[in-house]
Amino acid sequence: MKKIGFLTLLMLISATLLLTLSFSAAAAGPRAPAHVAAAPAIPVVAAPTPVPPPHPRVHEAVEAMRSAREHLSHAEGEFHGHRARAIQHLDRAIHEAEICEREP
Repeated sequence: MKKIGFLTLLMLISATLLLTLSFSAAAAGPRAPAHVAAAPAIPVVAAPTPVPPPHPRVHEAVEAMRSAREHLSHAEGEFHGHRARAIQHLDRAIHEAEICEREP
């Protein structure tokens, strides 16, 4: 019975000592530097990025149709009037696609 009492007392003293040391160490805490010089704020200016068109695929389609129109207008031969009709259709398609581009 005496061994149990002695071990209990020894553990109680050890726990008290550990708690006392941990609280005193925590109270001391890390020390702050005496003087911290603040660096002057330098504004960071981002490079302006070009604003993409609101409908990039429609824009690409308009450019492709303009390229096709240019190729057809420089093509040799009339193809029984089909080349002129294709150019007219492309002009109308370009016009409609440009309207689509302006939509929000």
